[in-house]
Amino acid sequence: MHTVAVLALEGVIPFDLSAPVDTFGRARLPDGREPYRVRVCSVREEVGAGAFTVRAPYGLEALAEADTIILPGVAEPPRTLPPGVAEALRAAAADGTRIASICVGAFLFAATGLLDGLRVTTHWIAAPELALRHPEVTVDPNVLYVDNGQFLTSAGAAAAMDMCLHMIRRDFGSAVAAHAARMSVMPLEREGGQAQFIVRDLPPAPAGATLEPLLSWLEDHCDRDLALDEIAARAGMSTRTLNRRFRDQTGTTPLQWLHRARVRRAQHLLETTDRAVERIAAQTGFGSPTAFRDRFRRVVGTSPQGYRRAFRSGERVS
Repeated sequence: MHTVAVLALEGVIPFDLSAPVDTFGRARLPDGREPYRVRVCSVREEVGAGAFTVRAPYGLEALAEADTIILPGVAEPPRTLPPGVAEALRAAAADGTRIASICVGAFLFAATGLLDGLRVTTHWIAAPELALRHPEVTVDPNVLYVDNGQFLTSAGAAAAMDMCLHMIRRDFGSAVAAHAARMSVMPLEREGGQAQFIVRDLPPAPAGATLEPLLSWLEDHCDRDLALDEIAARAGMSTRTLNRRFRDQTGTTPLQWLHRARVRRAQHLLETTDRAVERIAAQTGFGSPTAFRDRFRRVVGTSPQGYRRAFRSGERVS
């Protein structure tokens, strides 16, 4: 059997801990046998997990016996690991053990130095802090997981299950992984990446900035086919001056700001209406459904239909 050791440290996030335990635990070979043995281990017998306490049956010695080690996130990722943890992880890595982190467990993983020079991911909201703490790694906040071969990292919450299913498929093939996905009531592969879950605010203008009235007008009229000359005329300035002031006050260009406003409106319509993609493309100022789909995928990381399936709300308007 393939042994999976899940390392629970103080403040472990319950979902991060349970996701690999359940996903690997539900896997079955075609003959019904269990392919994985899952062990929860820690530096001490009991660790806090928010609203409850976790009793870990195994200590750090279990890491040396594992084929795969999972590092769940903790509520407050420490800058230095508890005594013995980094050494145990490095020793396991030297023996060829596969190691994977879940969500902000990437902070624990990066603290070992094992991720230096690699592309990694974590929850999108924690990505800037991970990049700040560990400039030696390349943080990609737009994907659900990154597989570097021996080392893997995943984004937050449900992305842990995506990564675990990916590892099951690597270990035992698509049929075993598909069965585990059905048992977890989730698709074997999800469309898109973290980008579809990121709330992308429009670049703000400082309070009292001269462009505030123009930005409001652009939001209200983003369904129109607006050219840069028309926007500049509305602002009462040359296109050159308009571009300069946009850069100074929003950090982007007028047309880039407008495209983002259109995508935000499209996201709202996809979530709350049954309107066809072609109609939404017209209502958000894109020249054609093809242009809309291309821009939407570039910004959000998935197709309009994929986004609608993921974020469709219960209330509908026509």
